[in-house]
Amino acid sequence: MDVSVGKIKFSNSKDFCLIGGINVLEDYHSALNAAKHYKEVCKKLNINLVFKASYEKANRSSINSYMGPGLKDGISMLSKIKEKLNIPIITDVHLPEEVDIAAEVCDVVQLPAFLARQTSLIKAMAKTKAVINIKKPQFISPSQMYNIVDKFRSYGKEDLLLCERGTSFGYDNLIVDFLGIGVMKKACNDLPIIFDVTHSLQYREKSAEASGGRREQIFDLAKSGIASKIAGLFLESHLDPDNAKCDGPSALPLRLLEEFLIPIKEIDQLIKKQKDLNIK
Repeated sequence: MDVSVGKIKFSNSKDFCLIGGINVLEDYHSALNAAKHYKEVCKKLNINLVFKASYEKANRSSINSYMGPGLKDGISMLSKIKEKLNIPIITDVHLPEEVDIAAEVCDVVQLPAFLARQTSLIKAMAKTKAVINIKKPQFISPSQMYNIVDKFRSYGKEDLLLCERGTSFGYDNLIVDFLGIGVMKKACNDLPIIFDVTHSLQYREKSAEASGGRREQIFDLAKSGIASKIAGLFLESHLDPDNAKCDGPSALPLRLLEEFLIPIKEIDQLIKKQKDLNIK
C-alpha cells in the first residue's frame, strides 16, 4: 500500500524515504541549517526527505527539561523553513486544538506514542488533509496497532504511516522486536512502516531527569530496521549532540549523516530486490 506526501510515496516495497531532522526546535537558524544539510545530503543520495522538528515536547519527564518554543513560534519557524527550502515538514501534536494550526503548515502530522489511544486527538487529526504518522506506543503489542488504525478509518482517514519506536522492556529500557514489524504489516493491511531508530535507543539511568541513550549503537540498529523491508527510517540528528537541549544521547552527529545513509540505502535496495518466500 502506498501513501503519498506530495510527490513522495511511502511504500514497504519501494525505496525507503527518510523522516529526518532534529528532536525539538532550539532556534530558527540552527533548525534551518540542519534542514539545509539534510536536503543537500538526501538530494546527493537520491533519498526522499520529510524534515522533522517538534515545536514543543509536552511529555518531558522533568519540569526542568527543555520543551521547545511552543506552538505559535514553532509553527512560524517551520513555515519559514518549508518556504525557504521547499521541503515537506512533519511535526507532532499533543492537543486537539493544536491540530489544525499544525496541519496548515505541515504535510505530515505525528501522533505521539503516549497519546496514541486518545480518541479526541485522533478525531481531530483525521479531519485534516495531512498524512498521519502514528507512533506505536511502547506499551502495546504490534497487533494492537490495528485498533488505532481502525479509529482513524472510522473517521474517514486512510493515509496513515505506522512508526515502530521500541517496546518497554522491564523498567526504563526499550527493545525493538523486528518480528513485530511483520505483525503490524499483516494486522494493518500493509500500511507503510517507519522505523524510529533514534527513540528506540532511549533508556533511563536510575532517577535521571532526562532520557539517556545509546548513540554508539544507532548504526547497527538502523541497519537491522531497514533490513525488515520497510517504507522509511525516522532519524534525529544534532550538530552537537552532547549539548543538545533534548534527547542528545540518542541523536546522530549531523556531520555523519551522509556516511550513515549510504550503507542504509544499499541495504534497502538489496532487500527490496530479493523475492519474498511464502513460508507457512
